[in-house]
Order: sequence, then structure tokens, then C-alpha cells
Amino acid sequence: MTERISFESAQKKALDIARTRLVLGGALMLAAFLVVIVKLVGITAFSESGETFTASARNVVSETKMGRADIFDRNGYLLATTLITHSLFANPSDITNLESTAESLANIFPSLSKTSITKTLSKTHNDGKKKKFVWLKRHITPNQAYRVNRLGVPGLDFKKQERRIYPHSNLTAHVIGFTDTDNKGLAGLERQFNVHLSTTKKPLHLSIDIRVQQILKQELSSQINKFKAIGGTGLMLDVNSGEILALVSLPDFDPNASNKASDNEKMNRATMEVHELGSVFKIFNHAIALETGVAKMNSYYDARKPIYIAGHKIDDYHAKYRWLTVPEVFIFSSNIGSAKMALDIGHETQRKFFRNLGLLRKSDVELPEVGRPLYPKTWNKLSSMTVAFGHGISVSSLHAASAVASIINGGNLLPATLIQSDKSQLTGEKVISEKTSETMRKLLRMVVKNGTGRNAEAPGYMVGGKTGTADKVVKGIYSKTDVISSFIGVFPMNSPRYLVLVQLDEPKGIKESHYYRTGGWTAAPVVGQVISKVAPLLGIPPIETKSNSITNVSSPSTERQKITMN
Repeated sequence: MTERISFESAQKKALDIARTRLVLGGALMLAAFLVVIVKLVGITAFSESGETFTASARNVVSETKMGRADIFDRNGYLLATTLITHSLFANPSDITNLESTAESLANIFPSLSKTSITKTLSKTHNDGKKKKFVWLKRHITPNQAYRVNRLGVPGLDFKKQERRIYPHSNLTAHVIGFTDTDNKGLAGLERQFNVHLSTTKKPLHLSIDIRVQQILKQELSSQINKFKAIGGTGLMLDVNSGEILALVSLPDFDPNASNKASDNEKMNRATMEVHELGSVFKIFNHAIALETGVAKMNSYYDARKPIYIAGHKIDDYHAKYRWLTVPEVFIFSSNIGSAKMALDIGHETQRKFFRNLGLLRKSDVELPEVGRPLYPKTWNKLSSMTVAFGHGISVSSLHAASAVASIINGGNLLPATLIQSDKSQLTGEKVISEKTSETMRKLLRMVVKNGTGRNAEAPGYMVGGKTGTADKVVKGIYSKTDVISSFIGVFPMNSPRYLVLVQLDEPKGIKESHYYRTGGWTAAPVVGQVISKVAPLLGIPPIETKSNSITNVSSPSTERQKITMN
């Protein structure tokens, strides 16, 4: 009996020892496993940015933020950032089986053919010796890096590089621009601020509001398609700060693949292209006449018949064949009345004011793609008359927008900017008086209420503006078939906050527009739609329009027309 108890006790003791050894062994194995994991994580996540990986210890790409500074919109939405990627290079002298390697790499990278890879790996120096470094593929995906790793081919290596990423793709292409393979800015703000972005960690905060940008692009794109135009521009400007909330140029491109874009797509039409804008320039002509006192609101001009001068005919598109008041010249967009007004102003005074309005120099906006205005070398009597209604002078959309902003904001010319500004430190150049500015606001509102800009109305937001349609100049000759149509709208006119400009290049008349292709039919509706959608986003409440805050103006002719502004 005693022997049996002793045997059971020994057996229990042996089991306890075995159990203890198993637990200890498992713990040691777990510890070893954890050490391996920590080592792998350390190699992957904490390698120096300049490290070159060899075939025996390559790693899957880590998307860790690197050097070039980010770009944000005014509300903190990311517009441009930098990620780490791997780029594949080779030392051809270390590759023993060229054919096999080229075939394997072609299977991993569909954009590269076996022939092109073989050619790259066969490159030699002038002395006939194989090169020791050639790029095979820049900025490859983590999966591609993993598949190359699995090949185990000596002579294939990776190098960490930065890649610029644009989360909103085409949406801000002409504003942000793009970089080259080595992350050097080549266009847009990327180029303009290349030193800042590449040498500091300080982000760039733009005046752009990505929400407004999206709305403007959608509406403009839809109208371009509708009227079969070849392109167009749109922008929105804070008239009291010069800040650009949206700037669109169509067609556009994807800055993430800028090498695939055509020159036409890369062209920033809003700032680089200059065109004659037609009757939009009557805003400036009227402002000068009122500011200098050569005309008053109750002045009138004879528009009963065309003007013939130096072999040229100046006529009205919406002819009334009667005397017109200053407001009527503006509302009915009379070329005849504007030309006669310009004669009263005088060409020297007109040119001086145009210079003060910034219309004869390049824009100060922070972009390298900025066009230079074209204007008469000899600013004579005839030039003055045609410039009065926007012919004989070519400017960019941004030029026109900045100048109009100064006309309606109280007379202060502010530089247009894409950088979020401190409004408390803004200074501008006084170009006209507050009184003239107030009168011009009345006239602009009348155009939308009673004139050619009716399609720009946005109920509740008291829109004012001016249409413009000009024959397109092609190779120095006015086209008989193609036009540039424009509309500049401002809201709310009782206390202006924002300006919206839309321009269509070569729109075609359609049944809905009664086959008209003028600014009132093509560009004005876009402005109205944009204002209706962005005003609530910007915290601008609808205006009660029952009260009449503008003095009624009537025609001195027997055909009197009451023109009111609500």
C-alpha cells in the first residue's frame, strides 16, 4: 500500500515538472517571436530617408510624410501633400541574366516593355563599360516593390523618394500646379513657392475655398458642354480683400499625372490668356466719365445712327435708334453712346485711368502663368472710342475681375491674391471716389434687373453685373464666326462682398438661347447659379427686397422707360 502511494506521488511530481517546462519553453518562444517583430518594425518604420535597400533586405513602401510642405485651402482642406515611395534602380553590371530579368520586370510593370527594360539595362558609358546606375521605374507601388523583392535578383535596388500627391486631382490643377519627378515645382503655386515649400515645414494656406471651387467648376463645365464651347474660365473674388476663393480654367488636367496632359489642358486661361472682353469695359468707361464729371446720370447721348470714323463703323447690337441716358447706354450696352462718352473723357484721361485700374500691366497674383495685356501703342481718338466698349484692348479674366472689384468696393484697387490674407492689414490704391462707386453699383444692378444680365439673377442676393461679347481675335484678325462671351456679377449690391466672373470661349448658339451666343445667354446663367449655391455656404442670408433703396431713373426721350432697382 505504501509503495503504491509513493509511486503516485512521484508520477504527479514528474507531470508538474513537465508542465512547468512546457510553459517556460512557450514563454521563451513568444519572447523570441516578439523580438523578431520589433526588429522588423524597426527596420521598416525607422530607416533613414536616404537609405538604399539591397536585394537581401528590401522593405515594402511606408507612406510616411516627408519634406515638402503641405498646401491647404482656407478652411483647412488638404490640397497637396508628400508621401514616401520607392523608386527602382539597377546596377546593370551585377545582373547576370539580362533576358530573364527584363521579362520578369515587364510582368510586374505593364507600362514597361521587355525591349525597353533590356535597352535600359544595356546602357554603357562612352568607354563601353556598363553603367552602374540606371533608373527603371520611379514611384512604384508597395505591391510592385514586394514582387520585385521576391525575384531575388542581385543588382536591383530601391531608393526612398518623395512623391507629391494632389487629393482633389483636377479640381485645383491650375492653381496648385505640379512638380517634376524630383519634386521640384514646375507650374502654379508649386513653382511660385518652390523654395518655401521645399525648405520649410510651414504649410501654405490659400484663399481658395474648395467648396466654391467645386460648385464653380461644375456649373461652368455644364455650360461649356451645353453651348459646345472649346473652353472657359471662372473665378470668384472677395472684393474687399482681393482674395480669390475660386479659380477655374477648362479644359484642365490631373496634376498627379501631369506628363499625360496636353499644352492646351495645362494652359491657365484665367490668368495667362488675354482676350478682348467687349462690353465688360463699359464698366470702366462709365466710371471714368462719372468720376471726371464729363457725364452725370441724367446726361444723354445721341444713339440714333452709327458712327463712321477712319473707315470703321461703330454700331449697336441692341440698337434703340434714339437718345439714351447714361444709365440706358449702360443697360442697353450701347457702343455708340460709350464711344461718344469716351470722346468727352479724352484719350489721355482714359488711358491714365486704365493704367490706375491695373489694366495695362501684368497681374500681381502669385502665379508664374500671368499674361501681359495688349493695348494700342498709339492711344488716339479712334482707339479711345473702341476701347470704351472693349475692342482694341486684351486682358485676362483676372485683370478684369480685379479692376471691376475696385469700381464697386468703394474705389480701392487691391492686388488679387491666392494666399489667405489678414484683412486688418489690407491697403489699396484709391482709383475712384466712394460716390462714383455707389453710382456704378446702381448701374450694375439695373443691368440684371432691366437689361442684358437678367439671366444672372439669383433671388434674394441682389446681383449686379455686366455682359460682354467680343469677336475673337485669331492670328491678328477678327473672326466672323467665333466669340468670347463673358459676364461679371457682384453680390449683394447694397453691400458688395463677392464678384463672380464667367467666360466661355467660342460658344455656339442653341435652340434654348434662340441661337444667341452672347454673354447674357451663355455666361450670365452660370453666375446666377453659382451665387445661389455659394451664398448660403458663405453665410450670406437672403435679402428682403421690398424696400426701394435706389433712386428711379427715367429716359429724357418721349419713349420713357422707368428703371428701378429693388
